Amino acid sequence: MDSKLIVIAIGGNSLIEDSKHVSVSAQYEAARKTAAHIVRLVQAGHRVVIAHGNGPQVGFILLRAEFSRSILHTVPLDSCVADTQGAIGYQLQMALKNEFTKVGLNPSVATVVTQVEVSDDDPSFGKPSKPIGSFMTKEDADYHKEHDQWDCVEDAGRGYRRVVASPKPKAIVEIDTIKTLLDNKVIVIAGGGGGIPVVRDEQGMLHGREAVIDKDLAAALMAKQLKADLFVISTAVEKVCLNYGKPNQITLDTITTSEAEQYIAEGHFAPGSMLPKVQAIVDFVKTTGNTGLITDPEHLYGSLYEGKGTKVVL
Repeated sequence: MDSKLIVIAIGGNSLIEDSKHVSVSAQYEAARKTAAHIVRLVQAGHRVVIAHGNGPQVGFILLRAEFSRSILHTVPLDSCVADTQGAIGYQLQMALKNEFTKVGLNPSVATVVTQVEVSDDDPSFGKPSKPIGSFMTKEDADYHKEHDQWDCVEDAGRGYRRVVASPKPKAIVEIDTIKTLLDNKVIVIAGGGGGIPVVRDEQGMLHGREAVIDKDLAAALMAKQLKADLFVISTAVEKVCLNYGKPNQITLDTITTSEAEQYIAEGHFAPGSMLPKVQAIVDFVKTTGNTGLITDPEHLYGSLYEGKGTKVVL
């Protein structure tokens, strides 16, 4: 396979292998394992851009702020996303450099703190529905509604959770920076957590917004703007399945965008799980005519060369 530009989106949950034993060192080890598979793609001659999720990590920041709210200010959500871009980017940079050292390579790796433009007119701002952070009591939810203007909802009898807008990404603010780095053979980590949500006012000034952008949709936008040859979403399973977890489960090897849209309409993919991933891949393939892949970290290389994963084509 000729040298290709590959955008890879990895999930924030994939950086946590054991939810009962969460630590910075454990997250690094998970990042290292994923990095080792990405290194194989670079060894094969490909250029790589890596996007990542940050859901659990933002939740940890919010929980720390909750415990310290009597002595410290609250952290705006856009700043939380920026914090995780730096922290996870650092771990991925280190992991990649260390894995490259093992195979005798020394490419440059850089993390770009990435803003993603959204619209204040996006319908999600009028009806926030994306749950973030930990569960709260009604008393805590009422406190945050009054003091921080949070939107909080009761969640299936398990307590209350904050909900925020999840607007569609419109533009990657630092896209030219990312292109310049790629042109100079730098491996780029960008668009972490879907990007820091910002809006542009009538004077062209940027302002942060308390929202979260779907990581896969933002990564798909970045892949389109970079004219990537391949867009890969790395998730918890090797292949996309119909009737997932049921006796009549069917794994999908290669499907067209039309077939994918039919499966979406039939309700095969769970919202908040596989659905946004398939939607993001379909959007990329229909826009560019190039190939999309969904697989797990272990089969990133195999999805290109060994028929692993699920391939989406026109």
